[in-house]
Amino acid sequence: MDYDVLVLGGGIIGCAVAYELSKYNLNIAVIEKEYDIADDVSFVNTSIVYDGSETSNNVMAGLEYIGNILLEDLCEKFDVPFKRIGALRVVNDNNGVVKLGEMYDRAIRRGIDGVYLIEPDEVYEIEPNINMEVKKGLYSQNVAIVAPYDLAIAYAEVAFDNGVNFRLEEEVLTIQNITKGFRVVTNKNKFMCKVVINTIANEIYINEQGIVEEKESNNDVNAFKNMSYILIDDNYENKLQRIVTKTFDKDTFVVSTPILNGGSLIGIKSTEKTSLDDNLEYAGNLLKELNKGNINNLFRESYDKDSIVVDDTQVDKGYISVIGTHYGKVTLAPAIAKMLCDTLGHNLNCTLNKNFIDKRREFYRFREMNREEINEVIRLDDRYGKIVCMCNNVSEGEIVDSIRRPLGARTVKGVKRRTGAGFGNCHGAYCNEKIIKILSRELGKKITDIVDDSKNSNVISGRIKEFKSI
Repeated sequence: MDYDVLVLGGGIIGCAVAYELSKYNLNIAVIEKEYDIADDVSFVNTSIVYDGSETSNNVMAGLEYIGNILLEDLCEKFDVPFKRIGALRVVNDNNGVVKLGEMYDRAIRRGIDGVYLIEPDEVYEIEPNINMEVKKGLYSQNVAIVAPYDLAIAYAEVAFDNGVNFRLEEEVLTIQNITKGFRVVTNKNKFMCKVVINTIANEIYINEQGIVEEKESNNDVNAFKNMSYILIDDNYENKLQRIVTKTFDKDTFVVSTPILNGGSLIGIKSTEKTSLDDNLEYAGNLLKELNKGNINNLFRESYDKDSIVVDDTQVDKGYISVIGTHYGKVTLAPAIAKMLCDTLGHNLNCTLNKNFIDKRREFYRFREMNREEINEVIRLDDRYGKIVCMCNNVSEGEIVDSIRRPLGARTVKGVKRRTGAGFGNCHGAYCNEKIIKILSRELGKKITDIVDDSKNSNVISGRIKEFKSI
């Protein structure tokens, strides 16, 4: 066997699974088709950590509750930004009041502490800048925000340091059941393994020939609505300090989320695509005096439903799949990883790795350091004294480190997501060219070979004219 376990998919769940499994004496590999891991995480790098009170699915609620508890300790250990800021859900009609009452009763039945049904004056005391007449509010002090990309990278780096092999740019073509294991064929290699954990599956089954096949799901697991996002500048005066959600109907809501490095993210979910003016109108239900001048960026994503399935019905054959996706997958990831690890640890009868390194390699966040610390670092390496991103105060030393670390950046977006460079008000206009030059130098590639995010996304297509000398 080439590996004991193959994890298919290097997203947040795949990285969490790799980390948990690396605690055991197992030979593990992660197969990811993209240039980088955690490609399923939003570029804003702020995600809500749910507590299980908002979802109608009891199984998802249980996993969210566990994940919420696990994440705080994990983030402290990995030095990943995490803030427990609380969340408000507000309504201004009688039907909404009934719905909030049902959610509150459901949270109580599930044993979730720290959830309160509150009156309008209490809502305004918590969030005085809300721009609406409130009839009732539901407040959870458990809800937090986390940097999901930092978390995924931390999971992967620790797993890598404990021997997990990350195979990037490999797409799985076929999975076949063989005696005591599986044969997995990618676009580059063929592997034999005892166990396959598929974190990118749709509904699956193993046919009579032992081939793992996908079939169309009949339960609407992967259905989604459109989600539009507005990124608001940090200098906007009336921003909200907590996560606040205003629901219009079962298909439409607007949510305001503070961002870890400043500013706010406004999400608008609807059944139809909305224009900028539509989104501003929706956002105006929560935020006072918001206008186009406050907008830093715009983007659109799918909104995943609240159902995900961990299918271990084929575990006796060595196959486990995580089917579908979920809007709270960052919250669910540690709980799912723990569950899968416990199942496999029992089935494979494996032993704990006594030499397990449960610590992430240290690095510098220049913008979080004081003047004395900055001067000390610059004395050690003068590249930390060369600022590349003026908006977010990111130095050349940080960018070089992000490339040279385990599973280091190989793309422009890989550098940006690891360091925060290029995510300021200028959107990379000042630093993009510098990042490309540093990548070219560190990777030993031509500038024209540097890609933005994936294959065929070259940033510079070619030179206008070649000179032998100047």
